[in-house]
Amino acid sequence: MKQTCAKLVEEFKRKRLAIKGEKIRFSGVGDRDVYNITAPFFDNGEWVIAGRVERRDTEHSTVKFFVERDGVWAPRSGTPTFILQDPFVTRIDGELIFGGVETYPHPTIPKALGWRTNFYRGNDVSSLRQFATGPDGMKDIRLVKMVNGKIGIFTRPQGKVGGRGKIGFIAVDSLSELTPRIIDRAQLIDQFADAEWGGANEVHVLKNGLLGVLGHIACFGDTGERHYYPMVFCYDPRRHFATPMELIATRAEFPGGPAKRSDLVDVVFSGGLRRLPNGQAEFYAGVSDAEAHKIVVEDPFVKFEENMEDEND
Repeated sequence: MKQTCAKLVEEFKRKRLAIKGEKIRFSGVGDRDVYNITAPFFDNGEWVIAGRVERRDTEHSTVKFFVERDGVWAPRSGTPTFILQDPFVTRIDGELIFGGVETYPHPTIPKALGWRTNFYRGNDVSSLRQFATGPDGMKDIRLVKMVNGKIGIFTRPQGKVGGRGKIGFIAVDSLSELTPRIIDRAQLIDQFADAEWGGANEVHVLKNGLLGVLGHIACFGDTGERHYYPMVFCYDPRRHFATPMELIATRAEFPGGPAKRSDLVDVVFSGGLRRLPNGQAEFYAGVSDAEAHKIVVEDPFVKFEENMEDEND
């Protein structure tokens, strides 16, 4: 079922949620911005955030790893820096899986950039080594180890197959099958109107074996400005069925602040969701392509664990 940004925003506003986010403070990066972060993940005894670091006037970025010190997140000493955008993390069979978007000069369009997703694996951040690369022109590829032992791959083709960007899914038996050819074979999920786009940002395995997807949906406004909204849905890989998308926040739920460009003010780019035992969740995001924020929301995946059939039934 196709859904639009306008309809999802209208449904979200009707909820009248009394939630308010906060800016995450970073140090040790000079005059550069930190945004499009991951949720904190545990690595060698401490919580770590990976974040996109770049100057306001460029998109040439690096990804650095940060740890919290007295309420401020500072670069973690002794960890690598990657020349990537938009980091993500997960764990598969005990290994840390990390990735991000590599940019490069476009092979046919002068002064333009191409992009692809690179994947790294290791026992911890310090031992990460590249093991796979996605298709040229594809961002927002995410991996998850499913309860049946297979590895789920969420994809985001554009162009002839995906238009401005649609989410696809395919399952493989092992990480060795993570190749551009396999990724390009993913079956699309019918979610976005043709003039809009979106992608998966993080995937959670729910108690019933279904997949809780944190993602984004985006569109252009009347004057060409971009609108990005954080959304969630539940996906059943056996039936190739996705529940309707729901927003969990908009830009209005976060403090005001700078933007990278005037057309990026209304951007909330999903980073990660840290599920808490009290039925709430901490949502981490990049805001206006200039800052990183977090907000506490009701855990959006609890209802899917309570009300949907077990994947193993």
